[in-house]
Amino acid sequence: MNIFDISFWQTFLPSMLMISAPIILTALGGLINEKSGIVNIGLEGLMGFGAFTAAAIHVTLEPQLSNGLSVSVALLGAALIGMLFSLIHAFATISLKGNQIISGTGLNFLSSGLTIFLAQLIFNQERTNPFKSGMSGLTSYKIYPSAFIALAVMVGVWYLLNKRVFGLRLRACGENPQAASGAGVNVKRMQYIGVVAGGALAGIGGATLVLTQTIQYTGSLINGTGFIALAAIGFGRWTVGGVSLASILFGSAMTYALMSSSNSGVIPREFFLALPYIVTVISLVLFDYWKIKRLGLS
Repeated sequence: MNIFDISFWQTFLPSMLMISAPIILTALGGLINEKSGIVNIGLEGLMGFGAFTAAAIHVTLEPQLSNGLSVSVALLGAALIGMLFSLIHAFATISLKGNQIISGTGLNFLSSGLTIFLAQLIFNQERTNPFKSGMSGLTSYKIYPSAFIALAVMVGVWYLLNKRVFGLRLRACGENPQAASGAGVNVKRMQYIGVVAGGALAGIGGATLVLTQTIQYTGSLINGTGFIALAAIGFGRWTVGGVSLASILFGSAMTYALMSSSNSGVIPREFFLALPYIVTVISLVLFDYWKIKRLGLS
């Protein structure tokens, strides 16, 4: 594998876009959550719910509908199920004032157990049945529609948060809920909207992952992608551009690891499998160190 070879980039770039798209979608969903003042570490679980729902719908509808229509319905179903389960987190943290970390952790455990239970119930095995084909590549380089969906969501979220009154109110609820309430903003309603919108994007993130990177849902499919998206939010400094670039950085590390693991040479394959998580941890440490230095706290 030679990074100076054009064939390397012809494989790397489409794969990087494919792997980065679910991270971008989920991270932007988490960003909307945090802008409203609610942290959701249950992104991993919401991705799992979205991936399972999309795989189950697509494998069921694939024989009856065209591939494009079946995939579209699967994405819609994943978004709805993400919204539904994010309501649990919203109710626990906004209405009941529960601990956000405990609620998000519970969502992750619920996803890992419930999806396997439903797979056993519906498909008589701990995974969904395999579908024939997921999303189809749009060009000769097989750039999946998920990359364009992620790009559209990036633009839409940036416009919503920075150019619309709704975004201003949402950010006010996260930064100073007392002042927002004093200005007549219904803080609880805005936070519910933020959490549910984030859940929809996390569900779509899981759906794009299963429909582009594999042919069925399994319990190990998400494999920490939701936590990487969570890390991208902090590393991207809570801005749409920063979060998107951080997601692409982590997606690039995962792509390089995937390509290198099959041609590792003297370096153990396990090193490349761990590479994305090493990059994530090092990035967060460097970011915190830079922030402390900038604030003059050391």
